[in-house]
Amino acid sequence: MNAPMKARDIMHADATCIPADETLDRAAQLMRNLDVGALPICENDRLVGMVTDRDIVVHCIAEGHDPGRVRAGDLAKGTPRWVDADAELRQVLDMMEQNQIKRLPVIENKRLVGMICESDLARNVTDAQLAEFISAVSVPH
Repeated sequence: MNAPMKARDIMHADATCIPADETLDRAAQLMRNLDVGALPICENDRLVGMVTDRDIVVHCIAEGHDPGRVRAGDLAKGTPRWVDADAELRQVLDMMEQNQIKRLPVIENKRLVGMICESDLARNVTDAQLAEFISAVSVPH
């Protein structure tokens, strides 16, 4: 019998943090260079939030703010959602579905060790699980 798949088994380990005091224009450039739509925000190697390309557009540019002056940490509101590296796949899916998030930081020993995104799920879950996930994160609550 196979052991249940864990977050560490499906995550990609090359997650790049952005410092909370980095400007949003630099965050956008880093997203472009890494070809990602979100970055974890870290202070002293601790996850304090996430910033997405949509956050930059909706909560900075559309509100008339200068992304060269607004800091990533300014968008880090509330407690970030994350999952322990040893969490089982079902826990990962439940967390992402219940919170309608498409990217989930993976933490081990209080440090960011990776990220799980839709493409990671697509490679590691059944078609039925993937369909359930997409439906859950796409429909407004």
